[in-house]
This record gives sequence, structure tokens and C-alpha cells, in this order.
Amino acid sequence: MTIADIMQTAPVIPVIVVDDLEHAKPLARALVAGGLPILEVTLRTPVALDAIRAMSEVEGAIVGAGTVTNERELASAVDAGSRFIVSPGLTKPLGKAAIRDDIPFLPGIANAGDIMRGLDLGLTHFKFFPAMAAGGLPALKALAAPFGQCRFCPTGGVSLDNAAEWLAFDPVLCVGGSWVAPRGAVDEAKVEQLAREACALRG
Repeated sequence: MTIADIMQTAPVIPVIVVDDLEHAKPLARALVAGGLPILEVTLRTPVALDAIRAMSEVEGAIVGAGTVTNERELASAVDAGSRFIVSPGLTKPLGKAAIRDDIPFLPGIANAGDIMRGLDLGLTHFKFFPAMAAGGLPALKALAAPFGQCRFCPTGGVSLDNAAEWLAFDPVLCVGGSWVAPRGAVDEAKVEQLAREACALRG
């Protein structure tokens, strides 16, 4: 799968923080059952890499790593079975490493310079982050205007209440959101329902 394929699989990519490894598989099962198979597990907790391994065993789950900030973390994430990589920002060493490893890569951007650095590397798909703090939809519309070849996944402050507005903007292929994957003990029925509501955003 390319990063474009991944971004077009579902309207929402769950941004997941796993504190307890026992929560990983139930959460993945519920999200996949609700129609959200693309799972971004952030490297923010000690069990994140093990959670990626565990979630990858769930049928239908396409698991990647988020909050990847350097080549060492990229290598660890790939070793754990990550099928795509998401970063909060874009550096040339990280971008080159992802391209070298031929792994779908979604780097974070917040301004035109970030996008131009990505284009120099041959990248055209980006995470707009932090979406709301960086100016919201008006900022992305202004930012996207000179870069018609680029596509975006706004993340950061995106919720069920505003996701549809983001998704209505053509250069936005999907949004990233943590609301579909609450931290803590997993209520599979509730998470599945949240996932179904998220899927319905695209109509």
C-alpha cells in the first residue's frame, strides 16, 4: 500500500495511545469491526512497540507507528511490524530514511517551508499538525492553495464535531483523531460505535 492508499481507506485514522498492552488487541478489534482498519499507534508509551506487534495480529488491521521523530524510532517501528510511519514534523534525515526503507510515510507539516522540504524529497502527502492550533481549516486552505499536488490528513484538535468540515475540503483525504480510541480500559461496543460514527462522516 502507498500512503495515498492508506489515507483513502477510511475517513478517520485513529490516533492511539496504549498504556496497557492488554488493551491493544481489544481496541484494534473494535476499531476494525467499526470500519476503521488503519491504526496509528503513537510511540508515546513504553508498550507502544509491543502494542503494534499485538494489534498487527488482529485480522484486517493495518497498523503503523505515530510520533516517530528520528531514524532510530523509524527502525524500531518497522522492526515491530509497522506498515506505515507518521511523524509530527519533517526532517531531511527522517524523510530520506523512510524513502530508503520504502515505507509509507506521512510527515507533519505546519507551513509552506515544511511542504517545500517534503516536495524536495518527493513527498506529496502530509499530516497538517497541529491542525487547530496551526490555524484550523482556513489556514490549511491558504496553505494548500499553492500546492495543488499535495494531499493532507489534519490531526490535532479534530473531533466528531468538526471532522466533516475538514473532510469536505478536497485536498483532505482523511483526518487523524484520538476521540475514536479513548485511553484506558476498552469498551469494545462503545469503540465500535465511535468507529461507525466516524466512518459515516464520508457519507
